[in-house]
Amino acid sequence: MAALSLPALAKMTLFSEDMSHGAFLKNAQVFNGFGCSGENKSPQLTWSGAPEGTKFFAVFAYDPDAPTGSGWWHWQLVNIPAEVTSLASGAGAVGDEHLPKGAMQLRNDYGSAGFGGACPPVNDGAHRYLFTVYALPGKLDLSPDASAALTGYMVQANALDSVTMQALYKR
Repeated sequence: MAALSLPALAKMTLFSEDMSHGAFLKNAQVFNGFGCSGENKSPQLTWSGAPEGTKFFAVFAYDPDAPTGSGWWHWQLVNIPAEVTSLASGAGAVGDEHLPKGAMQLRNDYGSAGFGGACPPVNDGAHRYLFTVYALPGKLDLSPDASAALTGYMVQANALDSVTMQALYKR
C-alpha cells in the first residue's frame, strides 16, 4: 500500500514595519487620551499565505490583559477585499478614508470606529496586544454599530485561517 501524501497546508504569515512579534510597541501605536500621550496610529501590516477560498479579510487588535473581565478591543476592521494584503501605517484612523474600498471599521472600546492604541493602567505590568488577520470566505453582514463580541463571533465562526502578531506595552 502506498503512503498517503497530503499537500502542505498553507499557513498565513504576518509582517509589520512598525512592530515586531514579542517586542514593545512604539509611541506611534499608543493611544492619545486616558492619560496616555501617543500618536494613536495603527501599525503597518502585510500578510500572505491566505488559503484557497479567501474572499475577504478581517483585522483585529485586542488586549486580553485589560482589567475588564472581557479584555479590550482596540480595532476591528472587516470586509477587506481579498486582493488587499497590506494596510499602511495609520490606515485605522477614524473616518475610513485610508481604508480599502468596502472595508468597515467597527467601534473600539474607546467608543470610536477606528484604531485605538495601547493605554493600559499605570503599574499594571506589560499587556499583550494581539494583532490578528483572519481569512474569510465571504463578506460579513454586520451593522456599523455591531458589538465587539458579535463581530468577534462572526469573524471567528467563519475564519478559514488566521495569523497573530503579539506586541507588548506597559506604563
